[in-house]
Amino acid sequence: MKIMKAIPVPSTVRRDFDTVFDRFLRTPLFPELLPPRAMEALWEPALDLSETEKGFVVRLEVPGFHKENLDVKFDREMVTIHGHREFRNEIKEEEFLWKEREEGTFTRTLRIPAPIDEARVEATYENGVLTVKLPKLAPIPKSQIAIK
Repeated sequence: MKIMKAIPVPSTVRRDFDTVFDRFLRTPLFPELLPPRAMEALWEPALDLSETEKGFVVRLEVPGFHKENLDVKFDREMVTIHGHREFRNEIKEEEFLWKEREEGTFTRTLRIPAPIDEARVEATYENGVLTVKLPKLAPIPKSQIAIK
């Protein structure tokens, strides 16, 4: 028997397959029969969560958003990011034949794996990327109790 090393699948290919299957399995058979806002839930902007020595960083790709249309909430170990974006067709003589720009609302919720210092959470929006910095809570030193 020969042991072969597995060929790693690039994360983008795996993510593309996951997205296709997720959309296929979640998409109704006849979306044109649904109300216009019913398909909004299928859209989720790309998100990265990383950890540093001092905390966690969440980056969410949301180009074309106004920061007033983004909302970040933190409750215990859960971070929820909500936003909405709409495109207006202001050119009356044009009719879309193909439309790929996503619009509507989204909500992303993450469980953070360590206690966070809620008073120092920061969120910034620059160049279409929302960055949320979640500093870790300083560990409470254990104290030795003398037995009498």
